[in-house]
Amino acid sequence: MSAGGTSVDRDPGLGGVHAALAGLTTRGRSFLAAGVAAALCSFVLGQADLLRVGLLLIALPLVCVAVVYRTRYRVAGSRRLDPGRVPAGSEARVQLRIDNVSRLPTGVLMLQDRVPYVLGPRPRFVLDRVETGGRREVSYRVRSDLRGRYPLGPLQLRLTDPFGMCELTRAFSGYDTLTVVPRAEPLPPVRLSGESAGYGDGRHRSLALAGEDDVIPRGYRHGDDLRRVHWRSTARYGELMVRREEQPQRARCTVLLDTRRVAHQGAGPDSPFEWAVSGAASAAVHLLERGYSVRLLTDTGSSVPGHDGAGGHASAHDSADAAGLVLDTLSVVRHSDGAGFSRAHDVLRGGNEGLLVAFLGELDEEQAMLVARMRQRSGVAVAFVLDGAAWARGGAWTRPRHLDERLRLLRDAGWAALPVAPGTPLPELWRQADQYRAQHGGVTAPGAADGGWA
Repeated sequence: MSAGGTSVDRDPGLGGVHAALAGLTTRGRSFLAAGVAAALCSFVLGQADLLRVGLLLIALPLVCVAVVYRTRYRVAGSRRLDPGRVPAGSEARVQLRIDNVSRLPTGVLMLQDRVPYVLGPRPRFVLDRVETGGRREVSYRVRSDLRGRYPLGPLQLRLTDPFGMCELTRAFSGYDTLTVVPRAEPLPPVRLSGESAGYGDGRHRSLALAGEDDVIPRGYRHGDDLRRVHWRSTARYGELMVRREEQPQRARCTVLLDTRRVAHQGAGPDSPFEWAVSGAASAAVHLLERGYSVRLLTDTGSSVPGHDGAGGHASAHDSADAAGLVLDTLSVVRHSDGAGFSRAHDVLRGGNEGLLVAFLGELDEEQAMLVARMRQRSGVAVAFVLDGAAWARGGAWTRPRHLDERLRLLRDAGWAALPVAPGTPLPELWRQADQYRAQHGGVTAPGAADGGWA
């Protein structure tokens, strides 16, 4: 939830008068024009009564302008958004609050909040008289089938006279942001071999057991227990050193998302690209809940979280925060102009990645071979390959020959590669991937540890 607000004052002076005159409504301008026309006709026709009518018509809108301009309200507005992050297709509730902080009661107020058109119509509310120190609360709901970040606000307050001759608008400065994330489908808890990734430092070497002098220290890292400080090594190296200890290491997973524009056809909530984004979100959230450390990687080489001491993977100790970070990133991911996976391949080439789950668009032979080589740095590798042309056509789906060739190339390299037909639910594909690995023995690339499956 979030809130923000500011006060609104009437500013005296010439600039305020001009703003008030500019606030004349169509009705007010019509009365003013009719009054001027009646006054001119009275001089032409020599009718004094017509002149009085004209003056009355001119005076009425000007008096309304003066009344609205001289009205000095001090009003504070706030907005509360609940929740601030919603899946695509779900609703969020926005609550508006108006407080009268002036010494005078207000007249009729019109409240309007600015929202993007994809969230629905612009909400408008008419508030009756607000007493001194009083407040009014109203609410509305927003919904979007398209993921993204949408600004709400600024809140606008309209003041008008009882005759509707003049209308002034004042805007608050605060605004909030609604984040619409891709829908994450619940996936079945399938289990394949090698769910544990081993242990931290002890996985790469064994500590000597001869005594304190044989301990191999390492540099201090933020968060290390000070009780593990090895003072003798600290004095020797001139920097803080700690003892290495056997600590369990979380199984790692990299979710690879193909964002290339050339690989996806169509747009909108039912496009293959949106299916791939939703699939990446579903896999990341599911694996985080299963205790994995997850990293989101795109074909451009950008990863979330970025490269750090933990290898660029989101910690599974706080899966809610890690899932929020990944979902926030996927809410704004767009097509890239790149044509290949070379940057993503360079990132994966840096070390053992454990489990690799890829959501791919259309592949040519060169890119399919490059993706196939990514298998060498992972344990279990699963790919969901979409046929964008078939999604664009709709109707009955016939798997094209070139897609079978790309799938065969990936499978020969050790991938569990599955085609994605239009309308196929991801949970069913998730089970098919489990069955494929079970039938083919779950062969792991030489030299790479099995990252597991969940």
